[in-house]
Amino acid sequence: MKFAAVLAAASLLAVSSAFAADPAPPPSGLQWLKAKDGRIVDETGAPVILRGVGLGGWMLQEGYMLRLSKLGQEHVIRGKVAALVGPEREAAIHTAWLDNHTTKADIDYMAAAGFNSVRLPMHYALLTLPADQEPVPGADTWKEDGFRRIDDLLAWTKAAGMHLILDLHAAPGGQGNDLAISDRDPARPSLWESPENQRKTVALWKKLAQRYRDEPAIAAYDLLNEPNWDFDRVAARNGCADEKQALLWDLQRRITTAIREVDQRHLVIIEGNCWGNNYKGLGTPWDANMALSFHKYWNRNDQASVEPILKLRDETGLPVWLGESGENSNVWFADAIRLVEGHGIGWAFWPLKKIGFNQPLQVEVGPDYDAVAATLTGEAKVPASADKAYAVLMKLASHDVRFENNTAHPDVLDAMLRQPHDDSVRPFAPHRITARGGTIAAVDYDLGPIGKAYWDKDAANYHVATGGERTLWNNGRTYRNDGVDISSDGKRVTDFSAGEWLRYTITAERGGAYAVEITGQGPMTVSANGAAAVRSGGAVTLLPGTNVLVLKSDGAAEATSVKLTAQ
Repeated sequence: MKFAAVLAAASLLAVSSAFAADPAPPPSGLQWLKAKDGRIVDETGAPVILRGVGLGGWMLQEGYMLRLSKLGQEHVIRGKVAALVGPEREAAIHTAWLDNHTTKADIDYMAAAGFNSVRLPMHYALLTLPADQEPVPGADTWKEDGFRRIDDLLAWTKAAGMHLILDLHAAPGGQGNDLAISDRDPARPSLWESPENQRKTVALWKKLAQRYRDEPAIAAYDLLNEPNWDFDRVAARNGCADEKQALLWDLQRRITTAIREVDQRHLVIIEGNCWGNNYKGLGTPWDANMALSFHKYWNRNDQASVEPILKLRDETGLPVWLGESGENSNVWFADAIRLVEGHGIGWAFWPLKKIGFNQPLQVEVGPDYDAVAATLTGEAKVPASADKAYAVLMKLASHDVRFENNTAHPDVLDAMLRQPHDDSVRPFAPHRITARGGTIAAVDYDLGPIGKAYWDKDAANYHVATGGERTLWNNGRTYRNDGVDISSDGKRVTDFSAGEWLRYTITAERGGAYAVEITGQGPMTVSANGAAAVRSGGAVTLLPGTNVLVLKSDGAAEATSVKLTAQ
């Protein structure tokens, strides 16, 4: 559903009403945040739980968000586009993308939903030239347009009463062997292989701190996203087995020192190696107003999964923050957030939007885009022409990516913001049964946790924990992000296996018996208000007002709808 329709139908009320106990503060109430006794606190000393989303894909594009996983890094994608449509038209597409991906409407949506913070992943190249392109070696050319975009975002977040975290996602040269994350070109010196790239990184953070030192609406500076580099053990590739990591800690110390020369107030967030999680060799914290970030993907949501970071919090006395997580199912989201908030830890999930279904907003594309994507990756049987590709990509960048044209996923918001604290079941869509009857779409089952709103055998991806293959929780990858398989057209529940079930809250104009007709394939039953289940051709008894209907599979099945006809 487009978000305008969501507003019109007030379908987010079921989500946002649950946030009334912890609303975003008014703009005038934004306070400086700081580290104190292992917690992030405000100016009064009250603990603050940051609940946010990262604006992944805006200032730094990663291939998987655009269905261009085979291309990976932003510079590769942009190069392929330029080769197809021409450099000038590629530049126009990129500018349009920056202009339209995130606007004030996106930020207002986040605030209305209940988020209180935004994490901004920054690409250094929007703010300064690469070191080898500087007219004067060792100098820094600053790009005002990039800083202006941060200024605009800050104005929007302040107006919405939200804190902003600045995150250097792509540092000069790139900070890891997971190339797409930092737009790293392995043919050029990395951040760690180039003293000049390190110097420029320090200078960039000092420039940012000078510009924003008086802004309490900026919660923190997240110095370096997901380092994944082998400082000690070259064969490991991503730094997960490193023990000392001296250069990692030295650079973050140097950045902190440069920041403190111009800004003594802002919270500084550091990240460990191994995508933010290896803190070996850290030693004694070098700043009193510092926090530790960790990232969490595709593992179990149990105490063991957070024990290392909790231990580090106790040992260092520093706050910890789940700076990035997501790319999973609603079950995983709710469990992860419940876990970390139970330990007083805030979070920023990833991302706000992409071409895909498992985040708050979805960028919708069609066959024309798929044809262009196949052309860019070299997989098209009939490549798209330059003019066709330009038209499609400019439409993506100037229209499709804009908030008003995105599809909103209220079930994702519900999983992130309500379900960690409230396991009640609420209607996903209004189901009204008139005196004559009515039809319920199978895909419009209730909002709520697994085991209460529905039951499915495959509900999340835990491949990091299992060491196995990635698990799809919704094989159709569309419409909803629960462990319920939905056809790619969003109209049918598929792979509906024996023992799986779906709950529907319905409102009947009158009580009485209603004949049941299940549209679909395979053995299924329907029960009402806990009474005996019946198959198609049977009847259920409804009460006047609210009723609970359960559709259950007794074998290999798929379901389109349940029709109730008054007898």
